[in-house]
Amino acid sequence: MIPATADVKDSLLERQADWLERYRPTLRVSERGSVVSVGDGIAWISGLPSAAMDDILSFEDGSRAMVFDLTETLIGAVLLHETKALGAGTRVELTGRTLNIAAGNSLPGRVIDPLGTPLDGGTRPTHTRWQPLEAASPPIVARDFVHEPLYTGIKIIDTLIPIGKGQRQLLIGDEGLGRSSIALDTVINQRGKDIYCVYVLVGQKRSTVVSTIELLREYGALEYTTVIVAEASSLPGLQHLAPFAGCAVAEYWMQQGRDTLVVYDDLSTHAKIYRELSLLLRRPPGREAYPGDIFSVHARLLERATCLDAAHGGGSMTALPIIETQQGEIAAYIPTNLISITDGQIYLERNLFAGGFRPAIDIRRSVSRIGGQAQHPRVKEEAGRMKLDYLQFLELEVFTRFGARLEASMEAAIRRGRVLREILKQERFSPLPEAFQMAWLVAFNDSLFDTVELESIPQLLADLEGGLQHASMTLDSPRDQWEKAVSAWLAPVPGES
Repeated sequence: MIPATADVKDSLLERQADWLERYRPTLRVSERGSVVSVGDGIAWISGLPSAAMDDILSFEDGSRAMVFDLTETLIGAVLLHETKALGAGTRVELTGRTLNIAAGNSLPGRVIDPLGTPLDGGTRPTHTRWQPLEAASPPIVARDFVHEPLYTGIKIIDTLIPIGKGQRQLLIGDEGLGRSSIALDTVINQRGKDIYCVYVLVGQKRSTVVSTIELLREYGALEYTTVIVAEASSLPGLQHLAPFAGCAVAEYWMQQGRDTLVVYDDLSTHAKIYRELSLLLRRPPGREAYPGDIFSVHARLLERATCLDAAHGGGSMTALPIIETQQGEIAAYIPTNLISITDGQIYLERNLFAGGFRPAIDIRRSVSRIGGQAQHPRVKEEAGRMKLDYLQFLELEVFTRFGARLEASMEAAIRRGRVLREILKQERFSPLPEAFQMAWLVAFNDSLFDTVELESIPQLLADLEGGLQHASMTLDSPRDQWEKAVSAWLAPVPGES
């Protein structure tokens, strides 16, 4: 043991001697500022003339902040970590860095904050690369057309409002109508599809955060999902950065050629946080007191979701931003901003929810501008026929409210529409396979449900699902095979006259 110890000492002495030989005293200049005031997650700092936007600042008490506003005499910074010792007079230094988050394949199944700190009691995840929270969106030449479907497992969405990989689809509606449930259903439906998911929770109560994580764990979705949390009690700066952290994590996988899905729950709260920070930093308010650059903030975030071409790896990032309306006011400032940024919206309506139609999606106000290009051509053909029947029913149903006598053809169309509305109902957290969409579409278009009592619809749909489990039918199977299979699964039809 003695010779080994002596060797170690000799090695250390040699390295120290080598360092002393190469050391040259030089003049080192560093900028230092001081805190003028602190409050509400904002620090005003004097000095640091070289500070730039988004630079990270280090305080002598251990706090950290990010430069968020520059004036002639002061720097406005949002706090990312605050200790009790932080106060006026605290010395501040520039770190020369901007914000990055650790990204890698160890993140699925973990719960972290926007800085990458684990919140699930585990060790810090190992990382492959440091991803910048703020990054330019992929250029046009690197993008490809949306050409592959992303299935949500929800009947009304996969058939009438299809979503493609790389699309930005807005979930919009009043509070309590099931916006988050649709997002969770979509995440749960990606099980076994080799899609990494990122779920971002911005400004949510801790009970909501815990409930979301437990739901993902219960349905086996947490193993391929990274949850990024900035709860309501977090610093405003962390809540503002949470969507960008989620985007950066998903962007890493997209750049590796993987398909990703990121949910922002929700951007209404994010907009309010940004408004709060901006007003505290004395920026001039605009419409509804929001700063004028709120559109730019959300555009920078959502433009990073896209589908890359084969030359750039062929990965994709699908974004599902969630936004809240007040009393169904879809023309408010933040909703209209996000509608203009995204590729379509799924609108949830309160009257439909109260009437028992769930998910309460208003098909007349919902649209998917590019998802139809990715929809399977067989499903697209069948859904097109069904959508015409449904829209006709919605127009004709208005006349039934006045007790008007209708022609036999109109009564038949109304009854067919009511059957369809019953088919489109679906419980939460019960996503269905894509082949099931083809099965019920063929059955409906072939009028196999026309003479069925509404109370029998759930059992018939269960029969279809049970038949699929023992069949080898795919979306590419010929239609005549689908007709025979569906007829066999539904025969005999209960309630048939």
